[in-house]
Amino acid sequence: MRTLVIGAGAVGGYFGGRLAQAGRDVTFLVRPRRAALLQANGLSIKSPLGDFQLSAPQLATQGSLREPYDLILLSCKAYDLDGAMDSFAGAVGPQTAILPLLNGMAHIDALSARFGAEKVLGGLCMISATLKSDRAITHLNKQHGLTFGELNGVHSPRIAAVAKLFEGVGFDARESAAIWQDMWDKWIFIAGLAGITVLMRAGIGDIVAAGAGDLATGLFDECAAIAAANGFKPSADHVERTRKVLTESGSPMTASMLRDIEAGAPIEAGHILGDLLRRAGGEGSERSLLRIAFAHARAYEARRLREK
Repeated sequence: MRTLVIGAGAVGGYFGGRLAQAGRDVTFLVRPRRAALLQANGLSIKSPLGDFQLSAPQLATQGSLREPYDLILLSCKAYDLDGAMDSFAGAVGPQTAILPLLNGMAHIDALSARFGAEKVLGGLCMISATLKSDRAITHLNKQHGLTFGELNGVHSPRIAAVAKLFEGVGFDARESAAIWQDMWDKWIFIAGLAGITVLMRAGIGDIVAAGAGDLATGLFDECAAIAAANGFKPSADHVERTRKVLTESGSPMTASMLRDIEAGAPIEAGHILGDLLRRAGGEGSERSLLRIAFAHARAYEARRLREK
């Protein structure tokens, strides 16, 4: 199965690198500057589960794609989605499957509108990784899971082929017959974590130390209620696990959205927080923590745009 990984950043580089390490046919679609770095230095993964150096990754740049791929693994940020779709359009053929790993849900509609709903799979990943200043992909803990499935829940021949592709590679892969629920569960977790850490500009441990753990759980409960209203009520176990994570004393956990704000980078405020608020039926009540968190993130975006 020929696989095209869109980008070679923290997420795409990690999962694509592990596929390449296992001998799979993987090409990375990257921008020219990233291509030059990868050609010079290779793709480097540093992980508590084992380091890996891919000295000569297969690379492609926009405009160089001439043939379709079997699988496109999409891990860009939501604000790069339109450009990413333009860049890999030449690799989409009649039998191509697109597996997005973005958080949230709006990208499913965008991909379906551009390439056809029949080409889009459901997917998500659970990993904490970052691209360091030396451009090495640094895996920050031992979690590296990828969940995938047909949006209609059927175990199709192409899903069987994707499952085969992921067998024996260096990450945990799971096929799901309830991928919509899985994506919603991930979304409300990320929205709760991002919302509270961005709002408080602090990690979970510091928020708890400030006596504001109830704000973290309150924001998550609001997100969970939106999921339930849209037909994807989270299980009691998921709620309990998430509330525990969001109230763990001493936890250094933050959301990537907060790290991006601290770096002065663009953020996915609309895709993660705004779209969830929209699915609640508008702007929410005046006491909505989600609305306040989204407004906080948008204020950052306004200031960033003004100062550019």
